[in-house]
Amino acid sequence: MVICLTGGTMPERLAEMLLDLWTPLIILWITLPPCIYSAPMNQSPVLMSGSPLELNRLSEEQRILNRSKRGWVWNQMFVLEEFSGPEPILVGRLHTDLDPGSKKIKYILSGDGAGTIFQINDVTGDIHAIKRLDREEKAEYTLTAQAVDWETNKPLEPPSEFIIKVQDINDNAPEFLNGPYHATVPEMSILGTSVTNVTATDADDPVYGNSAKLVYSILEGQPYFSIEPETAIIKTALPNMDREAKEEYLVVIQAKDMGGHSGGLSGTTTLTVTLTDVNDNPPKFAQSLYHFSVPEDVVLGTAIGRVKANDQDIGENAQSSYDIIDGDGTALFEITSDAQAQDGIIRLRKPLDFETKKSYTLKVEAANVHIDPRFSGRGPFKDTATVKIVVEDADEPPVFSSPTYLLEVHENAALNSVIGQVTARDPDITSSPIRFSIDRHTDLERQFNINADDGKITLATPLDRELSVWHNITIIATEIRNHSQISRVPVAIKVLDVNDNAPEFASEYEAFLCENGKPGQVIQTVSAMDKDDPKNGHYFLYSLLPEMVNNPNFTIKKNEDNSLSILAKHNGFNRQKQEVYLLPIIISDSGNPPLSSTSTLTIRVCGCSSEGVVQSCNVEAYVLPIGLSMGALIAILACIILLLVIVVLFVTLRRHKNEPLIIKDDEDVRENIIRYDDEGGGEEDTEAFDIATLQNPDGINGFLPRKDIKPDLQFMPRQGLAPVPNGVDVDEFINVRLHEADNDPTAPPYDSIQIYGYEGRGSVAGSLSSLESTTSDSDQNFDYLSDWGPRFKRLGELYSVGESDKET
Repeated sequence: MVICLTGGTMPERLAEMLLDLWTPLIILWITLPPCIYSAPMNQSPVLMSGSPLELNRLSEEQRILNRSKRGWVWNQMFVLEEFSGPEPILVGRLHTDLDPGSKKIKYILSGDGAGTIFQINDVTGDIHAIKRLDREEKAEYTLTAQAVDWETNKPLEPPSEFIIKVQDINDNAPEFLNGPYHATVPEMSILGTSVTNVTATDADDPVYGNSAKLVYSILEGQPYFSIEPETAIIKTALPNMDREAKEEYLVVIQAKDMGGHSGGLSGTTTLTVTLTDVNDNPPKFAQSLYHFSVPEDVVLGTAIGRVKANDQDIGENAQSSYDIIDGDGTALFEITSDAQAQDGIIRLRKPLDFETKKSYTLKVEAANVHIDPRFSGRGPFKDTATVKIVVEDADEPPVFSSPTYLLEVHENAALNSVIGQVTARDPDITSSPIRFSIDRHTDLERQFNINADDGKITLATPLDRELSVWHNITIIATEIRNHSQISRVPVAIKVLDVNDNAPEFASEYEAFLCENGKPGQVIQTVSAMDKDDPKNGHYFLYSLLPEMVNNPNFTIKKNEDNSLSILAKHNGFNRQKQEVYLLPIIISDSGNPPLSSTSTLTIRVCGCSSEGVVQSCNVEAYVLPIGLSMGALIAILACIILLLVIVVLFVTLRRHKNEPLIIKDDEDVRENIIRYDDEGGGEEDTEAFDIATLQNPDGINGFLPRKDIKPDLQFMPRQGLAPVPNGVDVDEFINVRLHEADNDPTAPPYDSIQIYGYEGRGSVAGSLSSLESTTSDSDQNFDYLSDWGPRFKRLGELYSVGESDKET
């Protein structure tokens, strides 16, 4: 179905819209096909619908009359937003060419807002807006119109869809959604440097009219900054703004719609502009001359004073490095930069001496670390100052002539002999006498002494180089006028060697000689040692005792490595004849005078294999089997003894196991004593026992079934029995209870044992045991057992029989 908006006088609002949007509408009018029918000029816009065939039925006359009026296909209606008239506003009219005016056609409206926002006159087709519309909430509504038969409600033509657009009015002011704003710009920037840009939004229609056309301006912040009216780009309006003069600026920005014309709505925001620092200021010392004083005994590395060059810049632009560029103390002092405080720290590098020089003059320089070449023309970014340092006199400790001393002494030096001397002086102008002493913590054995006045060190105890070669002691020098001023110096004393130790064997040697050895065979090679340490090294001389020079069995031979070899002169040594030989050897050193000692070598005759391997070196080896030592025999014997002990223990246990555990019939019962740990109380048990304890205290008021038995039969609970007095007969009480248990169908088929925790005081009959009796079995008379009653009758018969048998 085709929907056409016919000619006629357009609403004024629509005309304004077409004027604002004339370019796109002209294009639209040209491209859209013409409408066949036009309404009279004095009528409202009408939406015509109909099929193409029906439209062609129009008379030729109507075509000719309307040829001068160009129509267009139009499927939109417009309604003004925020309209608040007394009556509903007419949006448009629906009409079909099938309507002959007989009121047989009914118009139906459906879609967005049909019936709630938009209402249609079903006879005339007029569409009214019955509510106030807001374009910002919903800009357009899509509806469907249809013509139906009034009586049958049958569609006369297919439904047609059209759009009602809400026309915008300027009812929303611009807003800065991201404000307030913050921006930075470097100080000393040139004119027109871009700072930032801001953006405002307008909820009105940007396509229709000027409601959303914004123009920006600065209300506050001039003449420092300017803004582009269209783009809202903010720029600097003054060159070379100095951060040190003013760091922060507040700019108020306005956005106004309607292209900035009067009657438009506006919104504002603030922009805070901060000037960032650049290095445009050199450092400057607060004063040109600094004075410091320092004691001469100050510790190296101590801070003597601080100098500071102020810089109006901040951050890294204010960082300065300090240097000593001139002066007579450049070797003694140094200056370092403190990055936190931005000052220079003067420290001592070498010791000061008031007696040598009393004052120093330094020239220090402060220069910026980071230089901006754009501002290099403003002059050097550095400054200098003079520092005067005065050295103050201090009472200094004594100073030794040497930082360390090395002394040498022979180990045979005489006591109280002078080993060496240390010297010290007071460096102060008013020199004080010095007193020397030894720190006894370094000389615990008090081997040395020192003269307190001249510092000569003497020997107090004998020295032995073989015990200790070095002795390290500490000498203390103290001022006599001020005992707090002391100094210490280490003294190393080396003990020189003297030939006072004779050589001897390096170890305990024991040589082994094979019986089947050959003549000239080397039996043993020995070496010597000397505790002394001659400068030219050791050289030993070996010899036999004069009476052993013609020894028929052994001879010696000196080796080039300062060792000695012992050789056998003949073969045929027999250990059965002589098992051990002792060979004394004289060892002499090369000292001046030379010292010597005699060491004895033990040579043991052994049995060896054909290859010369020693197998045994004692006489018992002949008795033992070959290859079986005494230790092996002992181990074998120990194993045999252990096996015998195990066999004896096994046989003993078997014998004990075979003994019968049951008493034989022919054995006398009295010979078998069975001991029980429970002892009865005798006749007093019956008299002292409370018979009421035999009754179940829980069963007095009724019968309580056992918890471990589930009764199979139902029974009536028996009446509780009254407490029985203590004098009742026990036999009668037990019989009654036994009779009740036998007749009780729920009673268990087993005996019940009750234990009573009462123990009697003993029996008048005394003990039945004969273990404590002082009489023998033959002297005992058991006739009194028959007087104890029927319970002991059988026992009396047994013992009476035994007595009669003995007599027989």
